[in-house]
Amino acid sequence: MPSRRQQQVADLIQREISVLVQRELKDPRLGFVTITSVEVSPDLRYARIFYSVMGTPEEQKGTQQALEHASGFLRHALAGRIEMRYVPEISFRNDPSIAQGDRIARLLAEIEPPTAPAGGGDAAEETPIP
Repeated sequence: MPSRRQQQVADLIQREISVLVQRELKDPRLGFVTITSVEVSPDLRYARIFYSVMGTPEEQKGTQQALEHASGFLRHALAGRIEMRYVPEISFRNDPSIAQGDRIARLLAEIEPPTAPAGGGDAAEETPIP
């Protein structure tokens, strides 16, 4: 369970990295990226940034490479935006939860709902009482 300070730093990093990725990175390999969460170590020296990206596996790999390539720039830019003694080392991890949720939703949409009895009611209601 992260401490209150860890959570505050994680929220701040998530907000700032999201802005930086959207506005500052111009890498053509970068797909439609959403920063989903950030985990910060107890000593606030390391931050694991989770992101989600839609697209083909090749596009997702390109996005991973673009984020890894830009990590030094992002860390430097982050240093100018947040007031901390040490800016955490950052690493990026793909968060597949949005893609998995989308896949589950598509599978559920393909399932046909069960058909109701012809009378529209329960079978017990259709049986006459002697």
